[in-house]
Amino acid sequence: MLLLDTTLRDGEQTPGLSLTPEKKLMIARKLDEIGVNVIEAGSACASKGEMEAIRAIANEKLNADIASFSRIIPADVQAAIDAGANTVCLVAPTSDLHITKKLKKTREEVIEITAKCIELAKSHGLKVELLAEDGSRTATGELLAHFSNGISAGADRVCVCDTVGVLNPEATHELISTLVKKLKTPVAFHGHNDFGLAVANSLAAYRAGAGELHCTVNGLGERAGNAPLEEIALVLSYFYGVKTIELTKLYELSRLVETLTGIRPGNNKPLVGANAFTHESGIHVDGILKCASTYEPVSPEMIGRVRRFAFGKQSGRQGLQ
Repeated sequence: MLLLDTTLRDGEQTPGLSLTPEKKLMIARKLDEIGVNVIEAGSACASKGEMEAIRAIANEKLNADIASFSRIIPADVQAAIDAGANTVCLVAPTSDLHITKKLKKTREEVIEITAKCIELAKSHGLKVELLAEDGSRTATGELLAHFSNGISAGADRVCVCDTVGVLNPEATHELISTLVKKLKTPVAFHGHNDFGLAVANSLAAYRAGAGELHCTVNGLGERAGNAPLEEIALVLSYFYGVKTIELTKLYELSRLVETLTGIRPGNNKPLVGANAFTHESGIHVDGILKCASTYEPVSPEMIGRVRRFAFGKQSGRQGLQ
C-alpha cells in the first residue's frame, strides 16, 4: 500500500495557512524519513515561491517521489517539469457539475486536453497520476471512460477524488471495486472529511483494491480537512496488518507540522491530540495502573508518545498515590 502525502499542497489550502520554501523542505525531509512513498510538494505553476520549494525538495534526492499538482493546462505541466518534480498529479474535473459550471467545456474537450497534458509529462520522463476531481459525483461509466483515455495516453496511476467528502464506505467500496476490476492501472483514493468519513472511506478503498491512499498530516486541508496520515497509517497496521510508514515517528511528525503551521490539532483528535493518551477518571487510572490495555487500544509508545495522568474532579486516591 502506497501513501501519498499532500500536506504541502492540499494541506496548505487550509484557510490562513502559508508555508515558506524552508518550512516545506523541513516537512518533506521528515515525511521521507518516516517512509512516505509520494510527497505532493505543491503547485509549481502557482508562484515563484512554489517553484523554488518544489525544486529545493526535488534536489534533496529523497527516497519518495516528488510530485507537483497540475491542472489540465500544458503550462502547469511544464512548470512541474521545470521545477524538477519526477511526478505530476494531473487534476481533471470529471463531474457534469464541474465540467459545465466551472470549466465551461464539453466532456470531449476535457478528455482531449487531458491526453495532451499526459503526453507532455511523459515525454519528459515524469510519472503521471491522473486525478478525477469530483470523481465521487461522476457517473461510473463516465469515470471509466475518462480514466481509460488517460491510461491510453500514458497515465501511470488514476485517482478518485472525493472532493467534497460525499461518499460513504459502502459507495466507496463499490466504486473502487469496479474501477480496479475494469482498469489494468493502479487505482488511488483521495478522501475529504466533510462528513467525518475520510478515514473510513480510505479503508473501504483499500479493501476494494486501491493501491494508494492520499492523506495529510494532522488531517490538514480546506474545510474539514483531508484523511489524516497518522490515522490511516495506524488503522492499516492495527486492523489489517499492513505496514506503511515508521509509526514510532508519527507524533514527532505531527508536532513538527503543528509548530511550522501554527495549527494545533484539537485536544480530542485521535492519536495526536493532547488528550489521546491522557487519563483523569479514577476508574480509568486504576485500570491503567493495573494493565494499560484496559483503557488504551494501543500503547502511546507505538506512535512515539507517552502516557499522561491529569488530576481533577474525577481523580481517585489510587491515581494520586
